[in-house]
Amino acid sequence: MINKFALFSTEGVSKIEIKFCSLASGSKGNCHLLKTEDTNILIDLGLTLKDLEARLNLLGLKSSDIDGVIVSHEHSDHIKGIGPFSRRFGAPIFVNYPTLKAATEKLGKVKNIHEFDSAEKFEINDLVITPFSTSHDAADPVGFTISVYDKKIGIATDMGIATNLVKTHLKACDILVVESNHDYELLMNGPYPWFLKQRIRGRQGHLSNIDALELINEVVTEKTEHIILAHMSETNNAEAKVVSSVIDHYNKTKGASINFALTNQYHPAAMVMI
Repeated sequence: MINKFALFSTEGVSKIEIKFCSLASGSKGNCHLLKTEDTNILIDLGLTLKDLEARLNLLGLKSSDIDGVIVSHEHSDHIKGIGPFSRRFGAPIFVNYPTLKAATEKLGKVKNIHEFDSAEKFEINDLVITPFSTSHDAADPVGFTISVYDKKIGIATDMGIATNLVKTHLKACDILVVESNHDYELLMNGPYPWFLKQRIRGRQGHLSNIDALELINEVVTEKTEHIILAHMSETNNAEAKVVSSVIDHYNKTKGASINFALTNQYHPAAMVMI
């Protein structure tokens, strides 16, 4: 059953402040924080409790301040901290059933599980969360849009292609978080074995820098204030490649004043606010 929290009033819409911070993003661990006045949630938790606490402390928060964790899929770099976090703090873990089933052995005993359907909205305090299916080699991978009144945050990483469904959900976000995983030439000329290169560039793998640019071009509107480029490979990508092939190219062709940011594997990225 989905845990439906109390619906919220529309009074004071203009005063709402929403903050987003990527605590970590990459093949070693992924975790993002969304913060409003009433609610702190994590999107995925692929960090140890020690690393989570250290990164939250930098933002003036503690692990006990987290009101819930929503889970995109069962790969270890997205869930390895969930079992220990759940057992210590007991905050709700929101996950679809196929992902929960696939992750059972990795998670161990987990408290306070709330299953969601990958095609239905659910609520956590003042947040309305809409999952949507993505194309990745996992049981039932999803991205999310998270709405707070008239503001919308979209998060979609770990996908080999951006389907029409993905584009529809990510259209007109105020904050857009998408992966820019690899540079094609670095991947193909790099040290990975052929089967892994094929997996990464396949339809259930990861988006390249060029794929990310194409997705951004299709979903960004005048409403979009921030674009966060995530899940960059340390082996098959480089910040300079992302800047030149995505950010500089977008700014040159669109002439738009959008704030771009890059995530990092080892420390929190800059906090953005709308």
